[in-house]
Amino acid sequence: MSKHAPAPVSMFDPRILKPALVESFRKLDPRALWRNPVMLSVEVASVVTLCTFAMSLAGKNGEPPFFTGLVSLFLWLTVIFSTFAESLAEGRGKARAASLRKSRTEVTAKRLKRPELDAPYEKVPAEHLRKDDYILVGAHEMIAGDGDVVAGAALVNEAAVTGESAPVVRESGGDRSAVTGGTEVIANSIVVRITANPGETFLDRMISLIEGAKRRKTPNEIALEVLLIALTLVFFLVCVNIRPLSLYSAGAAGHGAPVSLTVLVALFVCLAPTTIAALLPAIGIAGMDRLFQKNVIALSGRAIEAAGDVSVLLLDKTGTITLGNREAVEFVPVGGHTEAEVAQAALMASLSDETPEGRSIVALAREKHGLVAELPADGRSVPFSAETRLSGLDTAGVKYRKGAADSAVAFVVSLGASGVPADLPVIVDRIARAGATPLVVSRDADVIGVINLKDIIKGGIQERFQQLRSMGIKTVMITGDNQLTAAAIAAEAQVDDFLAQAKPEDKLRLIREHQEAGFMVAMTGDGTNDAPALAQADVAVAMNTGTQPAREAANIIDLDSNPTKLLDIVEVGKQILMTRGNLTTFSISNDVAKYFAIVPAMLLSIYPQLGALNVMRLGSPLSAILSAVIFNALIIPFLVPLALKGTKFRPMPAERLLIRNLLVFGVGGVVAPFVGIKLIDILVGLML
Repeated sequence: MSKHAPAPVSMFDPRILKPALVESFRKLDPRALWRNPVMLSVEVASVVTLCTFAMSLAGKNGEPPFFTGLVSLFLWLTVIFSTFAESLAEGRGKARAASLRKSRTEVTAKRLKRPELDAPYEKVPAEHLRKDDYILVGAHEMIAGDGDVVAGAALVNEAAVTGESAPVVRESGGDRSAVTGGTEVIANSIVVRITANPGETFLDRMISLIEGAKRRKTPNEIALEVLLIALTLVFFLVCVNIRPLSLYSAGAAGHGAPVSLTVLVALFVCLAPTTIAALLPAIGIAGMDRLFQKNVIALSGRAIEAAGDVSVLLLDKTGTITLGNREAVEFVPVGGHTEAEVAQAALMASLSDETPEGRSIVALAREKHGLVAELPADGRSVPFSAETRLSGLDTAGVKYRKGAADSAVAFVVSLGASGVPADLPVIVDRIARAGATPLVVSRDADVIGVINLKDIIKGGIQERFQQLRSMGIKTVMITGDNQLTAAAIAAEAQVDDFLAQAKPEDKLRLIREHQEAGFMVAMTGDGTNDAPALAQADVAVAMNTGTQPAREAANIIDLDSNPTKLLDIVEVGKQILMTRGNLTTFSISNDVAKYFAIVPAMLLSIYPQLGALNVMRLGSPLSAILSAVIFNALIIPFLVPLALKGTKFRPMPAERLLIRNLLVFGVGGVVAPFVGIKLIDILVGLML
């Protein structure tokens, strides 16, 4: 089995670097750069210094051409490094989008007159299909569009979407009915109801999202951008007022020269929060790309950020905490019945049950008691529902049922039973306390026995929950099991809380209660009955194998359909928030060293006493200013790998994490410029 997650694309790959470099120059267009106001102001400043350089060459100002020329060069490089970081982040996504486009082929669909396998059909191009059309897809044929299987079952190769070569089963009914356009049926035939018009398919949305073409700024990004713009305006006003102040001071002192336009522009750019402004777009795009590397598609940046702020995780038991596919391991008779009677009744109640649990009951009845049966011609299947929590078969006037103990008891009472066997509660309690699931089997108004369904906790899941707990995240297990079974599994898995016998309205109520208490809530789901809760949750992760309503209600799609991926999504969300916060702290801390470099240098001729502030012992006023400008530009490409890769995530309480990051990026942001500017000043002194 080949593994599915897309291989990370190196930022140093020439296929990424060359297009990104070309794109970075295209993004210098003010019409493209206006979305980043701070960097647009740097571009305007670069144009101003280009003019002062031209004036220096013409001898129309007193500044050396090498000084104005180098200042202008590195201001332009500051803008180019910013657009290059964004282009590099987009480039990895565009490379993947290109591979998805190549996977597309022209498909002719068999459009049906009615949704039946043997109905007549007409062949039409895939682009002519519309929502609610029905198509027939046979073996070795491509599925022409997104939809739900409404008849039949088939093996489907979804490698074009998930990268996983092993085929998966897609069948009508249940929670594995959704199919994706561009995937291939390997065996059998199915009828698919189209659920998306051309251009709106899942593959189309994947391409748009991966490329970043439809990436909208998140609330946190907008808030941070407002702060950066405000800081930039403050520094602009400060620099504007320095010019008349220096004119007055030079005249009053009788010596020295007022601050030149080139120096004022250099001061403005160095004090403005250019580092974080340059890297901010790349951080968001790279975050979505890291999720895609885990085979997860985020339908909005807001969802990823919300994942970083999640404080409550709602996790379905089956397939997330346990391995799922519970298997029948024992038939336990009650009320004087025999085990063979229980097996016979359980077999009849499971003949039309195509779930893994239903199949395991049929298999156990065959292996242990040699029972074999076919669905009777007059049989009427009773599918399981979240409301009744029962399933079974009606045939020859007999009603066979299996399901949760309380629901089964209520059912037989409704048929006229005066009570239930005395040993039933004892056996149900024993099985539930062992962490298994008891299914009560009835025949008409008579309770026959109990099926023991065993489930297994996933290895290492306790450690994952401990990590979440250390971050202050509460885990809640949701299950349809009874209270005793749920409590036993919750204790073994070490979750913080559980909701037993959960119905769709119970999930919705639980989410609302936590949200009203001020918590951010995340949950996973794959069924139609999960859709209301998914729509309510702040972070809603739908399985790609799930139903169309579940996928439409979610804001994150897991292509691997692995519910434990929610834990990875939370980590990526926190990583994005940490990266943005850390680089913001580093960027603002940088300004301290620039004050000591530029402010004394630009006013030294008027106030010689300011030489005491030259703590870095920089060579000359011009080299001090130039060194600060060069450092301000070069720090951006040095931080690009961190912006794209993200800050390393460490599970720990928020308070400890904040202190640690302040020490690393706050103190580091203060110290690094002192060292960097001094080294650059030495090199500039050697060149001069």
